[in-house]
Amino acid sequence: MPLTKLLGSKATRSLTVVSVLSEARKAFGRGDRTRGIALLGVAVLAWKWALIGLAAQGLLKLVRGGGSSASDSSPA
Repeated sequence: MPLTKLLGSKATRSLTVVSVLSEARKAFGRGDRTRGIALLGVAVLAWKWALIGLAAQGLLKLVRGGGSSASDSSPA
């Protein structure tokens, strides 16, 4: 299957790992050590299974997106 071949390619895995490491760096920069450490673990797993890294990225987007819109709608 072409999708399996794409997700298993070295380029896709490398990009996924770099992306997850970038998110970990941002988490450490915000002082969220627990999320940063978890993302470092995901980066290690993402080298073997790119889908794990992609799923973690999507989950972070959902969580962060939901959190920012909820804080925008709360009264000041």
